[in-house]
Amino acid sequence: MNTKTLTFALCATLLLGALAFSFTTETPKVGDIAPNFSLQNIDGKILELSSLKNNNGAIIIFTCNHCPYANKYDERIVELQNNFGSKGFPVIAINPNDASQYPTDSYDSMIFYARTKGYNFPYLYDENQTVAKAYGATKTPQVYLLEKNKDSYTIAYIGAIDNNYKNAAEVTEKYLENAIIALLANQKIEKSETKAIGCSIKWKKTE
Repeated sequence: MNTKTLTFALCATLLLGALAFSFTTETPKVGDIAPNFSLQNIDGKILELSSLKNNNGAIIIFTCNHCPYANKYDERIVELQNNFGSKGFPVIAINPNDASQYPTDSYDSMIFYARTKGYNFPYLYDENQTVAKAYGATKTPQVYLLEKNKDSYTIAYIGAIDNNYKNAAEVTEKYLENAIIALLANQKIEKSETKAIGCSIKWKKTE
């Protein structure tokens, strides 16, 4: 192989590698396959998305302990589990915040917080923030409604739980609930994406 051919082959390989990387790191959108994850629950056990059984999908909610926006939704998230967990759409909450900046969001604090708030669903710790980054999450709370398709999950809805974080009694549009009901009825989700309102995820500082 001469020098020109070798140089061309090397450039082509680097270009393909760069393209492959750009595709694999692209933020998933509605209709895309949801990234799998394996994280520690507050009961000490590891929960893997792909290992869920007897379900039609999952309600993934990025949330935390300290955020006042997230706090407003605690009771509503418990209610979502009560209403839809038995129908095949269990809630899985994930805390992605850097506990070194916000000790209130530490793993031990998660255990205490979940107990005091009566959490009836898994509360996972995304300590390395890899899952939040894989999903493209930016806020707490932020929802990803997943629909199960054989051995994988498709993202069916991204965004807010409803249109009033301040007061559950004044909610006029339940985005997430409407999306779940549509999936259960095999109907199209009318509003598959909304803007998540909440605190920014507290990312680890890079040196």
